Order: sequence, then structure tokens, then C-alpha cells
Amino acid sequence: MNLTKNANGNGGAGGLRSARDRFSLDPLRDWWASAPGAVRWAVYLLLVVGALVLPSEAIGSFMAPSGSDWPSMLSSQIAIYVLLAIGLNVVVGMAGLLDLGYVAFYAVGGYTMAIFATRYGWNFWESLGLAIGFSALAGVILGAPTLRLRGDYLAIVTLGFGEIVKRTANNASYVNGPRGVQGIPHPPSLSEFEILGVQPLKYGLLDARPYYYLLVLFIIVAIIFVKRLERSRVGRAWASIREDEDAAELMGVPTFKFKLAAFAIGAAIGGSGGVVFAGQITSINPQNFEFLVSALILAGVVLGGSGNLPGVMLGAAVLAWLPERFRFLHDYRMLIFGAALVMMMIFRPEGLWPSRQRKAELAEGTGGMGSMGAEVAGPGQPGAAAVEEGK
Repeated sequence: MNLTKNANGNGGAGGLRSARDRFSLDPLRDWWASAPGAVRWAVYLLLVVGALVLPSEAIGSFMAPSGSDWPSMLSSQIAIYVLLAIGLNVVVGMAGLLDLGYVAFYAVGGYTMAIFATRYGWNFWESLGLAIGFSALAGVILGAPTLRLRGDYLAIVTLGFGEIVKRTANNASYVNGPRGVQGIPHPPSLSEFEILGVQPLKYGLLDARPYYYLLVLFIIVAIIFVKRLERSRVGRAWASIREDEDAAELMGVPTFKFKLAAFAIGAAIGGSGGVVFAGQITSINPQNFEFLVSALILAGVVLGGSGNLPGVMLGAAVLAWLPERFRFLHDYRMLIFGAALVMMMIFRPEGLWPSRQRKAELAEGTGGMGSMGAEVAGPGQPGAAAVEEGK
């Protein structure tokens, strides 16, 4: 079987490549790279306004046609997933470390909020600061003895850490074991002022929109923080570790220190998501922190374009939204959901919105995942040649 002919555009792989090229985002990137500062700020402002009007009924009638509560879906699934994906992208996309136990930090944040709010009377904001600190500490505790491992070994260790946190919560009488913690207070309402019929700072059970707006605030802060890091010496060190850790170490980059920082920062962002989640649903238990959450967040990062912040946010949002969009199909919705993911990865194997650097790394055959062990053969490399020759 000779795939070389197909690669030249005569159907098969060539046709697939042409289809991918038609959906290329390179023209948009070129426009954005040359856009003046005023245009960029106008786009940022429009995106924020778009995020604020997203819970409206007109949009919800299309996004959730099965009658699901669209604001609840936004706050408890889509926005939470986006925030978690931003945190996991620091570890996976920027530093190239495969973490399968990310849900553990989400759980640490949620349980910190639950324990200190119900037992010691701490309010939401006090618990938030403590939860972020505990989650970052959990990242250091996990990373310190394990970050000398790479690839599959690191993935297994992080997977085990996620299960340890869940099993500990399930068997600890201090947090009521499998029954979990109830009576977690909502965030304190800051005022009663109203905008277009919405009280965005009044938190309760009936209206999910204030939690969504709170998560939008967290997402904006996380984006600013991560983008600042990405453009700093820290971000350059993470990129060098992701591309070739051995070479980075030989060039004098203290790889262990920067990998530990990536784990702590990613964990802190995940912990903040757990605090909002606990404050909204007022009751958490170990079943809220299954491995499936880690898998879905990781899938969102890869699907969107690992390493590219807008891409991972888009991937996480799509991944959280699609099952609900197909809910009217009942038992077949997960089948359609899986088929949609497969089609996305066929037409966009580097992700829905990959970074230029990530695309270049894939073209070179490194895969851009460094220690993730996800290297793929690129054009001109032995592996690629074997495929083309049908060997």
C-alpha cells in the first residue's frame, strides 16, 4: 500500500490535508499579529461583553435545546471546565508534564472550602485564599518526589495521587466519608444592585448566573496571570523543558524547580475552581472527584490545542457542552459525542486552535510534548517514511 500518492493530493490523506488547510486559523493569526493595540483591547472588551451576555435565554434556547438550565450548565460545567483547563494547560501544555490526577487539586480546593467554612466559620473569601495555598502545597507535595520521573511513569504516579485523595476523603470520618460535607455556605452577597434583571453579586440556590460571573472573573484573572508567566523567563524555561528536557538542563535551566512551579501553579488554579464548585452546590462528596474529571479536562486541553490558551479554553468548553447539546438523543448521545470528538481529531489532529509553535513541533516530529512521551514521526523522519511506503 503506497500512501505517497494520496499525500500528493489525490484523495485519502491528501484530501484530508486539504480539508484541514481550508479551516486553517493562520490568516486570523496574521491579522492579530499585525493588529494595533487599540484593536486588540476592543476585541478583549467584546469578548468580555460576550461572556457576560452568554447566560441570556436567547442563547440558551440554542445551546441547551433539551430544556436544561443553561445558566446552571454554564456555571457548574462549562466555566468550571474552562478554569480547570487553564490550570492543567500550565502543566501539560506549557511544561510538557502529563498529569492524570489533576482532579485531586480540584478536590483539595473543594474540601478546604467545605471544612473551614462549616467547622471554623471561615467565609468564602478567606477559605478561597487558604484553598489556593493548600492546593499549591499539594502540587509541591506531589511534585517534589515524582518530577524526576517522565512520560508514562509520571502519568501513573499522578493518576495514583488522584485516587489517593479520593480514597482518603472516602474513608475519613473527619469529612463524613462517602456522605461528604453538607451545609457549605454560599459566597456572601456583596450587594443587591441589579443589571438587566440580574443581581450578579447575590449568591443563592435559585440563580446560577452570579456563580457564572464569579467564574468569569476567576478565568480572566487566571488568563492574565498565565499569559504574564508565558512571556517571562518562566514561560521560556517551560517551553525548553517541553521541547527537550535534557538539552534544557545542559543549557543551565534548573528544570526540577520550574517543573515544580508548574505543578504548584496549575494546582492552585484547580483549587480555586473547587472552591466555587463547593460554594455553589453546598454539598460535596468523593464521588464529585472521579478520575473521569481529570480525563475530560485533559481531553479538552488536547482537543483545543495543548499549549495555546484560547485553544484549551475552547476545547474544554466544547467538551463540557457537547453532551448536553446532544441530550435529546437520550441513550445515543454519548455515541454521537464520541463520534464528534473522533471527527474533530481527524480534521484537527493538532487541536481546534493550536499555537504556531505547537504546529511547528508536530511538523518536526517532536510532538512538542517532551517528557509526555507523545512524540510522533514528522515528514522526512524514519517513522513517517515507513508509513508513506506502507511498510
